[in-house]
Amino acid sequence: MHGAILTELTILMPCLNEAETVATCVDKARRFLEDRGIDGEVLVADNGSIDGSPELATSHGARVVLVAEKGYGSALMGGIKAAKGRYVIMGDADDSYDFSELDAFIEHLRAGEQVVMGNRFAGGIQPGAMPALHRYLGNPVLSRIGRLFFNVPCADFHCGLRGFERGAILALDLRSPGMEFASELVVRAVLKGYAVGEVPVTLHPDGRSRPPHLRSWRDGWRHLRFLLLFSPRWLFLYPGLLLSVGGGLLVCALVVSPLELGPVRLGAGALVAASILTVIGYQAVLFACLTKVHAQAEGFLPPDPRFNRVFRYVRLETGLVAGVAIFLLGMGAAVVSYIGWRDAHWGALEAGWTVRAAVPAALGLVLGSQLILSSFFLSILGLRRAHPDGHPIVVLEESKAMSGESGASLKL
Repeated sequence: MHGAILTELTILMPCLNEAETVATCVDKARRFLEDRGIDGEVLVADNGSIDGSPELATSHGARVVLVAEKGYGSALMGGIKAAKGRYVIMGDADDSYDFSELDAFIEHLRAGEQVVMGNRFAGGIQPGAMPALHRYLGNPVLSRIGRLFFNVPCADFHCGLRGFERGAILALDLRSPGMEFASELVVRAVLKGYAVGEVPVTLHPDGRSRPPHLRSWRDGWRHLRFLLLFSPRWLFLYPGLLLSVGGGLLVCALVVSPLELGPVRLGAGALVAASILTVIGYQAVLFACLTKVHAQAEGFLPPDPRFNRVFRYVRLETGLVAGVAIFLLGMGAAVVSYIGWRDAHWGALEAGWTVRAAVPAALGLVLGSQLILSSFFLSILGLRRAHPDGHPIVVLEESKAMSGESGASLKL
């Protein structure tokens, strides 16, 4: 159980040692609720502060929950589970976002959008609010990748100010404990078919005297890694098709005879290289299928009707027949190579002819074997079974300063 909905809106702030700014953020958020007449709460999800942030937040009227598991994503998921609002608007407690100006978010949420993203590039980035590396490289590149991979209708993929319908987000079973939680939320929402909108927001310089928790290259890589892992098509399938089809066509051409491309002559060496590219691409395509089946079975990716429709007809037996056929072609090429060697009385052979006979033989044997083994593995992955509940437990405690009690833990 994640608690009953008691209010319309929860304004949620993850917090880790934000004593310099958390009180200001809470005051702005409470003022927004009061000025707009919204039935809501301000919730601070504290992730282990030792500077008195929870007590400050409580004294300014926020409800505080303590999230034991470390990480930005863990703090947010703990806060989302503890929230009492139908809608949640989340934002950092560093005073970089103005919590007194959330009208556009609540309007879009009331209109039926399940996720509403902020767009700092449309709303304005004040001088000193975002490092140049993030502004001109990190955020634009990762946002473009997100739009390309997942058709996300947002120009600012990693804005920390966003709103959503609480129940819809809980249904996604988000699992990322770190900064990549921001990517997981929007990607999983789009894959689930949620209505996703975007509103302009202004990014202000944060009010802290210490450096931010964000680590540019480490957290940027974690976001990129997440995007790649959640898109088998772009990680495996498209590169694999390019390599396997291109390499395969080149192998077929070079088996017949060397190619003359102007001053360049492609011979035995190019044939070997083309066969290597073919194998690598072929493996990538197989990995795409294996990853897709596993991700669907584990609930990381939603069911793909087109993909599943193909595998309704392409069964284990189909893969075995195709694998055996490719393997036999390789055996045939091996026999041709053997006969040529025998006819030469087991002596030395012309190098080009040897390669053109031996490479197709090896290629057929390798590809056929891989397809046979992968067909069995795909069938094992596709077996229906209960979904394991293997994600970490998030431990929450109501703040002692808030409740005045000893703080019994609530495990979710």
